Amino acid sequence: MAKFTKKQKEANAKIDKNKLYSLEEACALVKEITNTKFDASVDIAVRLGVDPRKANQMVRGVVTLPHGTGKDVKVLALVTPDKEADAKAAGADYVGLDEYLDKIKGGWTDVDVIITMPSVMGKLGPLGRVLGPRGLMPNPKTGTVTMDISKAVSEVKAGKIDFKVDKTGIVHAAIGKVSFTSDKIVGNARELLDTLMKLKPTASKGIYVKSVYMSSTMSPSVQLDPKVV
Repeated sequence: MAKFTKKQKEANAKIDKNKLYSLEEACALVKEITNTKFDASVDIAVRLGVDPRKANQMVRGVVTLPHGTGKDVKVLALVTPDKEADAKAAGADYVGLDEYLDKIKGGWTDVDVIITMPSVMGKLGPLGRVLGPRGLMPNPKTGTVTMDISKAVSEVKAGKIDFKVDKTGIVHAAIGKVSFTSDKIVGNARELLDTLMKLKPTASKGIYVKSVYMSSTMSPSVQLDPKVV
Protein backbone atom coordinates (compact mmCIF):
# COMPACT_ATOMS: atom_id res chain seq x y z
CA MET A 1 0.00 0.00 0.00
CA ALA A 2 1.39 3.41 -0.99
CA LYS A 3 2.51 5.69 1.80
CA PHE A 4 1.52 9.35 1.61
CA THR A 5 3.81 12.21 2.56
CA LYS A 6 2.70 14.78 5.11
CA LYS A 7 1.81 17.25 2.34
CA GLN A 8 -0.14 14.60 0.43
CA LYS A 9 -2.12 13.74 3.57
CA GLU A 10 -2.87 17.42 4.14
CA ALA A 11 -4.02 17.82 0.54
CA ASN A 12 -6.27 14.74 0.70
CA ALA A 13 -7.78 15.99 3.97
CA LYS A 14 -8.99 19.15 2.26
CA ILE A 15 -11.00 17.21 -0.34
CA ASP A 16 -14.51 16.05 0.51
CA LYS A 17 -14.69 12.72 -1.37
CA ASN A 18 -18.50 12.73 -1.08
CA LYS A 19 -18.91 16.14 -2.69
CA LEU A 20 -19.29 17.06 -6.33
CA TYR A 21 -17.59 20.44 -6.71
CA SER A 22 -18.58 23.31 -8.96
CA LEU A 23 -16.05 24.41 -11.57
CA GLU A 24 -15.15 27.50 -9.53
CA GLU A 25 -14.77 25.50 -6.30
CA ALA A 26 -12.61 22.85 -7.99
CA CYS A 27 -10.24 25.41 -9.53
CA ALA A 28 -9.73 27.19 -6.20
CA LEU A 29 -9.21 23.88 -4.37
CA VAL A 30 -6.72 22.50 -6.87
CA LYS A 31 -4.65 25.68 -6.53
CA GLU A 32 -4.79 25.33 -2.73
CA ILE A 33 -3.69 21.68 -2.56
CA THR A 34 -0.81 21.97 -5.03
CA ASN A 35 2.57 22.02 -3.30
CA THR A 36 5.07 21.52 -6.13
CA LYS A 37 8.13 23.73 -6.31
CA PHE A 38 7.49 24.26 -10.04
CA ASP A 39 4.52 25.77 -11.85
CA ALA A 40 2.35 22.66 -12.10
CA SER A 41 -0.06 22.02 -14.96
CA VAL A 42 -3.78 21.91 -14.29
CA ASP A 43 -5.39 18.90 -15.96
CA ILE A 44 -8.95 17.84 -16.57
CA ALA A 45 -10.25 14.33 -17.28
CA VAL A 46 -13.73 13.82 -18.70
CA ARG A 47 -15.23 10.33 -18.89
CA LEU A 48 -17.68 10.15 -21.77
CA GLY A 49 -20.49 7.71 -22.44
CA VAL A 50 -19.11 6.65 -25.81
CA ASP A 51 -17.51 3.54 -27.29
CA PRO A 52 -14.28 4.77 -28.95
CA ARG A 53 -13.98 1.46 -30.80
CA LYS A 54 -16.88 2.53 -32.99
CA ALA A 55 -16.06 5.16 -35.61
CA ASN A 56 -19.39 6.92 -35.17
CA GLN A 57 -18.69 7.46 -31.46
CA MET A 58 -15.15 8.81 -31.73
CA VAL A 59 -14.75 12.21 -30.08
CA ARG A 60 -11.85 14.27 -31.36
CA GLY A 61 -11.39 17.98 -31.85
CA VAL A 62 -9.45 21.16 -31.26
CA VAL A 63 -10.04 24.09 -28.95
CA THR A 64 -8.28 27.40 -28.45
CA LEU A 65 -8.02 28.07 -24.73
CA PRO A 66 -8.87 31.76 -24.18
CA HIS A 67 -6.08 32.19 -21.65
CA GLY A 68 -3.49 29.96 -23.29
CA THR A 69 -1.87 26.86 -21.86
CA GLY A 70 0.87 28.60 -19.91
CA LYS A 71 3.34 26.40 -21.74
CA ASP A 72 5.95 27.51 -24.24
CA VAL A 73 4.87 25.25 -27.10
CA LYS A 74 7.70 24.31 -29.46
CA VAL A 75 6.46 24.33 -33.05
CA LEU A 76 8.17 22.76 -36.06
CA ALA A 77 6.94 24.03 -39.43
CA LEU A 78 7.78 21.60 -42.23
CA VAL A 79 7.28 23.83 -45.25
CA THR A 80 8.59 24.62 -48.70
CA PRO A 81 10.94 27.63 -49.05
CA ASP A 82 8.13 29.98 -50.14
CA LYS A 83 6.35 29.48 -46.78
CA GLU A 84 9.39 29.73 -44.52
CA ALA A 85 9.12 33.49 -43.94
CA ASP A 86 5.44 33.18 -42.95
CA ALA A 87 6.21 30.41 -40.47
CA LYS A 88 9.08 32.34 -38.88
CA ALA A 89 7.04 35.54 -38.64
CA ALA A 90 4.22 33.63 -36.89
CA GLY A 91 6.64 32.36 -34.25
CA ALA A 92 7.57 28.83 -35.31
CA ASP A 93 10.61 27.61 -33.37
CA TYR A 94 11.97 25.44 -36.17
CA VAL A 95 11.38 26.03 -39.88
CA GLY A 96 12.56 23.95 -42.82
CA LEU A 97 11.93 20.68 -44.56
CA ASP A 98 14.46 18.08 -45.68
CA GLU A 99 16.99 18.78 -42.93
CA TYR A 100 14.30 18.29 -40.26
CA LEU A 101 12.91 15.19 -41.97
CA ASP A 102 16.41 13.72 -41.74
CA LYS A 103 16.65 14.69 -38.05
CA ILE A 104 13.31 13.00 -37.34
CA LYS A 105 14.49 9.86 -39.16
CA GLY A 106 17.41 9.90 -36.75
CA GLY A 107 15.07 9.98 -33.77
CA TRP A 108 14.78 13.72 -33.07
CA THR A 109 11.32 14.69 -31.78
CA ASP A 110 12.08 17.60 -29.45
CA VAL A 111 8.93 19.55 -30.42
CA ASP A 112 5.33 19.72 -29.19
CA VAL A 113 3.51 20.32 -32.48
CA ILE A 114 4.39 19.81 -36.15
CA ILE A 115 2.61 21.92 -38.76
CA THR A 116 2.94 21.23 -42.46
CA MET A 117 1.39 21.61 -45.92
CA PRO A 118 -0.71 19.08 -47.90
CA SER A 119 2.05 18.74 -50.50
CA VAL A 120 4.56 17.70 -47.82
CA MET A 121 2.44 14.97 -46.19
CA GLY A 122 3.73 12.36 -48.65
CA LYS A 123 7.21 12.79 -47.21
CA LEU A 124 5.91 12.38 -43.66
CA GLY A 125 4.19 9.04 -44.31
CA PRO A 126 7.33 6.93 -43.79
CA LEU A 127 7.90 8.70 -40.46
CA GLY A 128 4.57 7.57 -39.01
CA ARG A 129 6.21 5.02 -36.71
CA VAL A 130 8.25 7.80 -35.11
CA LEU A 131 5.65 10.57 -35.03
CA GLY A 132 2.44 8.58 -34.49
CA PRO A 133 3.13 7.15 -31.01
CA ARG A 134 4.25 10.61 -29.84
CA GLY A 135 1.11 12.32 -31.11
CA LEU A 136 3.14 14.46 -33.49
CA MET A 137 1.77 13.37 -36.87
CA PRO A 138 0.08 16.39 -38.53
CA ASN A 139 -3.61 15.96 -39.30
CA PRO A 140 -5.99 18.11 -41.38
CA LYS A 141 -8.70 17.57 -38.73
CA THR A 142 -6.62 19.36 -36.12
CA GLY A 143 -5.55 22.15 -38.44
CA THR A 144 -1.91 21.09 -38.56
CA VAL A 145 -2.00 20.29 -42.29
CA THR A 146 -2.88 23.52 -44.04
CA MET A 147 -1.82 26.08 -46.62
CA ASP A 148 -2.34 28.88 -44.09
CA ILE A 149 0.85 28.15 -42.17
CA SER A 150 0.94 31.56 -40.49
CA LYS A 151 -2.53 31.16 -38.98
CA ALA A 152 -1.87 27.60 -37.83
CA VAL A 153 1.36 28.52 -36.06
CA SER A 154 -0.19 31.60 -34.43
CA GLU A 155 -3.15 29.60 -33.10
CA VAL A 156 -0.96 26.90 -31.57
CA LYS A 157 1.25 29.50 -29.94
CA ALA A 158 -1.85 31.28 -28.58
CA GLY A 159 -3.20 28.17 -26.84
CA LYS A 160 -4.81 25.90 -29.40
CA ILE A 161 -4.80 22.26 -28.31
CA ASP A 162 -6.19 19.08 -29.81
CA PHE A 163 -7.81 16.30 -27.83
CA LYS A 164 -9.05 12.80 -28.47
CA VAL A 165 -11.00 10.31 -26.40
CA ASP A 166 -8.79 7.39 -25.37
CA LYS A 167 -9.69 3.71 -25.56
CA THR A 168 -11.29 3.85 -22.09
CA GLY A 169 -13.62 6.69 -23.07
CA ILE A 170 -11.72 9.48 -21.31
CA VAL A 171 -10.57 12.83 -22.68
CA HIS A 172 -7.46 14.18 -20.94
CA ALA A 173 -6.30 17.77 -21.45
CA ALA A 174 -3.99 20.29 -19.80
CA ILE A 175 -5.92 23.55 -19.38
CA GLY A 176 -3.39 25.86 -17.78
CA LYS A 177 -0.98 26.31 -14.90
CA VAL A 178 -1.47 26.59 -11.14
CA SER A 179 -0.04 30.12 -11.36
CA PHE A 180 -3.11 31.15 -13.38
CA THR A 181 -5.88 32.94 -11.51
CA SER A 182 -8.92 30.77 -10.79
CA ASP A 183 -10.94 32.82 -13.29
CA LYS A 184 -8.51 31.95 -16.10
CA ILE A 185 -8.56 28.23 -15.24
CA VAL A 186 -12.37 28.31 -15.12
CA GLY A 187 -12.46 30.08 -18.50
CA ASN A 188 -10.19 27.52 -20.13
CA ALA A 189 -12.06 24.58 -18.58
CA ARG A 190 -15.39 25.98 -19.69
CA GLU A 191 -14.15 26.40 -23.27
CA LEU A 192 -13.01 22.77 -23.40
CA LEU A 193 -16.19 21.40 -21.83
CA ASP A 194 -18.42 23.46 -24.12
CA THR A 195 -16.49 22.14 -27.13
CA LEU A 196 -16.90 18.55 -25.93
CA MET A 197 -20.66 19.05 -25.65
CA LYS A 198 -20.83 20.34 -29.23
CA LEU A 199 -18.99 17.22 -30.40
CA LYS A 200 -21.44 14.75 -28.84
CA PRO A 201 -21.90 11.93 -31.38
CA THR A 202 -25.49 11.29 -32.43
CA ALA A 203 -24.79 7.59 -31.88
CA SER A 204 -24.04 8.20 -28.18
CA LYS A 205 -27.01 7.14 -26.09
CA GLY A 206 -27.69 7.65 -22.40
CA ILE A 207 -25.48 9.85 -20.22
CA TYR A 208 -22.82 11.60 -22.32
CA VAL A 209 -20.67 13.15 -19.58
CA LYS A 210 -20.30 10.51 -16.87
CA SER A 211 -17.68 12.18 -14.68
CA VAL A 212 -15.26 15.10 -14.61
CA TYR A 213 -12.11 15.30 -12.51
CA MET A 214 -9.59 18.12 -12.12
CA SER A 215 -6.09 17.87 -10.71
CA SER A 216 -2.65 19.39 -10.99
CA THR A 217 0.70 17.71 -11.48
CA MET A 218 1.14 15.35 -8.50
CA SER A 219 -1.99 16.57 -6.68
CA PRO A 220 -5.00 14.42 -5.76
CA SER A 221 -8.00 14.84 -8.04
CA VAL A 222 -11.18 16.76 -7.32
CA GLN A 223 -14.47 15.47 -8.71
CA LEU A 224 -16.73 17.99 -10.40
CA ASP A 225 -20.47 17.86 -10.74
CA PRO A 226 -21.06 16.59 -14.31
CA LYS A 227 -24.03 18.94 -14.47
CA VAL A 228 -21.61 21.88 -14.74
CA VAL A 229 -20.96 20.79 -18.33
